[in-house]
Amino acid sequence: MASTSSKHAKHRRIGEDEEEEEEEEEEEAEEELGRFDDFTIASSWERFISEIEAICRQWLADGPKILMQKGAETVPSFENLYMVKRELKHGKRVYCMEYHFRKSAKGKYSYWDDDTHSTQLSFGVDEFLIIAPLSASGVVLDDPESTKLLSSVAIALSNCGSNWPAFVPVHDPSRKAYIGIQNMGTVFTRRFEADRIGSQVLSSTDFPAKVKVNFSMKLTYRTPEHDYDHEETLDSEATESIPESEVASQPRKQWDDDCPWAEWYSAEDPVKGFELTTIWGEKMFEESFEMAEVENASSFDADSWLLQPVVSPYMVDDSIGKFVGFASQLHLLVNAFESSAEAQFLEDFVADNSGQDNSKSSVAVPPPSVIDRVMKDLFNDEVGNSNYVEAENKYGRALKGAPSDSLFAQFCLHALWFGNCNMRAIAVLWIDFVREIRWCWEESERLPRMKTTSSIDLSSCVIHQKLQMLAICIERKKSLNRKKDTDDAHKEKTSNSMAPDKIRKGSAGVVPSMMLINTFQEMHAPYTQDAPLMTEDMHEERLHAAEAFGNAVGLSGQLERDILSSDMSAFKAANPDAAFEDFIRWHSPGDWVSEDKSDGNPTWPPKGRLSQRMSEHGNMWRKIWNDAPALPVSEQKSLLDSVREGEKVVHYLETLRPQQLLEQMVCTAFKSSADILNKTTYGGFKLMKTKMDQLYATMVSTLRSLQGKSDTSDLAGDLKRLCQVFEHIEKLLIFAASVHRKLIDAPRLAQSIFTDYFNYYLPKMGTSLESICYEKEFTTKEKVGTLEREAVSSLFRPPTANQSWRKVLSMGNLLNGHEPIQREIVFSVLEKLSNGHYSSPTPLCTDEQIETHRMYICGTSNDLWIALSVTSWD
Repeated sequence: MASTSSKHAKHRRIGEDEEEEEEEEEEEAEEELGRFDDFTIASSWERFISEIEAICRQWLADGPKILMQKGAETVPSFENLYMVKRELKHGKRVYCMEYHFRKSAKGKYSYWDDDTHSTQLSFGVDEFLIIAPLSASGVVLDDPESTKLLSSVAIALSNCGSNWPAFVPVHDPSRKAYIGIQNMGTVFTRRFEADRIGSQVLSSTDFPAKVKVNFSMKLTYRTPEHDYDHEETLDSEATESIPESEVASQPRKQWDDDCPWAEWYSAEDPVKGFELTTIWGEKMFEESFEMAEVENASSFDADSWLLQPVVSPYMVDDSIGKFVGFASQLHLLVNAFESSAEAQFLEDFVADNSGQDNSKSSVAVPPPSVIDRVMKDLFNDEVGNSNYVEAENKYGRALKGAPSDSLFAQFCLHALWFGNCNMRAIAVLWIDFVREIRWCWEESERLPRMKTTSSIDLSSCVIHQKLQMLAICIERKKSLNRKKDTDDAHKEKTSNSMAPDKIRKGSAGVVPSMMLINTFQEMHAPYTQDAPLMTEDMHEERLHAAEAFGNAVGLSGQLERDILSSDMSAFKAANPDAAFEDFIRWHSPGDWVSEDKSDGNPTWPPKGRLSQRMSEHGNMWRKIWNDAPALPVSEQKSLLDSVREGEKVVHYLETLRPQQLLEQMVCTAFKSSADILNKTTYGGFKLMKTKMDQLYATMVSTLRSLQGKSDTSDLAGDLKRLCQVFEHIEKLLIFAASVHRKLIDAPRLAQSIFTDYFNYYLPKMGTSLESICYEKEFTTKEKVGTLEREAVSSLFRPPTANQSWRKVLSMGNLLNGHEPIQREIVFSVLEKLSNGHYSSPTPLCTDEQIETHRMYICGTSNDLWIALSVTSWD
């Protein structure tokens, strides 16, 4: 509570009788001495008043603008409220006097703004003084002291000609009985009538029969905590037939169960609920029952609705590393990458070095049962080799990782959450992973989560390319075993019917407008073998070897000769009477010089000749043609030795160096984590989409250095900063998803709330590894449109029968059965200076009105605060 003097003059001036007599004597003495201040005979109280007066005169003379230039402080949590303060001493006590003022004037009815101080709201003032003891409590503990302080300030302000209201914080140990917050308009009018009757006794002023009371109200609601357990499966009706023991064993339903990241972790809901503020603008009434009706009106009748999300503390805390998600696990993976260069082989991290002081051996690894569960999930037969779907993103191929649903990507994601994602745990998991890979190879079992196409994605990491190669080798190995018997039977059947050199085999169809040179037959195009598959490192090996020998064509000629021989054999099988010139016309048209003069109509025999290089003596192509047998693709030896290449892949995986493994894991884990988050439905908020694109671009620029084989120590700092950026965007995305699904029927409102939070969070979104201090509370409210009120009201689900009977209904103004958590009302009466019962005997401007009576009520279900101010004009 506070004692106060009015906005226009002092509210209370109470002093000892001796002090009043001394004041009268001093005033007479001042008149005789021409208002000369003689401090040689002044009391300590008078000197105290004079000191207050001097300070107030200085503040009045400076004004808000100059005070701000002199270093006025901003009042915490208030953008437009400033404060200057001075210390004063009276006797043995030290006091602090504060002057609060606004940078700019308030608008009409703006006291419901969040930027309004409690004193301004309670007493309807813009600027005010507060004087209080300079102590730990900052309040006055007894009445005489508060009376003396308030009188001192009132006298000083009167001497200055100032209208500043002054307040003294007072400790009131009494606990008044709670009287409820219903029909407060009647309480206010009765108080006003009592004051008016008293004034009529003291004066001859006639007052109107009815008084016009200004009324304004603000209600604050908070959505109940959402219980996902009882949303669908365990509602009050369904659980009646379920035994209590079974209800307790039901799996807990989380808010993000259907979000993309839910497979890996459950995020705390960043939006714990909403606070809805409903405001009735100032209205004027003459009857108490009219005010009572509005006091209990429906919130849908309010002039404006404002909505504010209740944000989880972890979303506003500036401490780094408290959030658990992909970003936190990626940070652990980066730590493992730093330590990967400590050993040459993965087995070194797994070896039991109990006799040595080795930090690697002391790191705990999950038990074998956990490893078995991970392997079962990775190599689940139900997954099969279904074609994974890559997230559409223009940065995907530049990240050089594995597709997020592929086998290696799934391994990386499991590794993030395996143990503490340390180097030893990763080594244990990788060794078991490769063991399963070898089993699939030896048993010719399909690799799960791998595409069955006959191509290798060279834009992915090498490990993924190797697994693609192995998957193809397994399929070809199985197909070769199946074809042995059928091929033998086919050969025996065809050999008895026709001569081998006259049977057409492996034809893919007729080549339009082309005839064989030696026989009047149509040319057939053969089925040919695909070029042998090679991974990125295999291409690099061939290139490096060619550069070392100085003749790339000569070194790689054997492979080209094998391919050319295969094509020639297939062409001969499809065209038994073909000549070398026919093959050149089909395979390399540029080496056939046509001499046909016909107008587009082919003639026979075709007129033309071979090019110079094909006509040279000892031409390699003609030699290969002469040696190539007539064999269709189905009877040829495969250009890809699936057994040899499959063994090479398994050997590569088994002997992979730790640093090579971690380099590819880091790229793939970042890419896969981002791809999973990018599948989130968040309403298409533009700011969120921009941030996701920026995340991918940042990953590309940072991880490119990792692919360039830079020094590990140089990369660690960049990767950790990338983890920090990832955490910021991951938190924003989860917030966007939560707001979107809660306000899915009010998309404009959802996007506006997200934009408010984005702007609030933006100062935090740097790449610094240090904690950054910024605004601790998110208090921005968004205006709810008229057509959005229904969607917002649906956030307040009607309470169940069990919840309803527990509530003590005392506030009224129910919204879907929910009371407001706080109810605030302002009553006021405006009167002309000449008509008020505290009117001045001196004629003043009759058009000016002042707020003679004002009552502010703030009530909750457990407490009630009432501030009454009555203004006099002396």
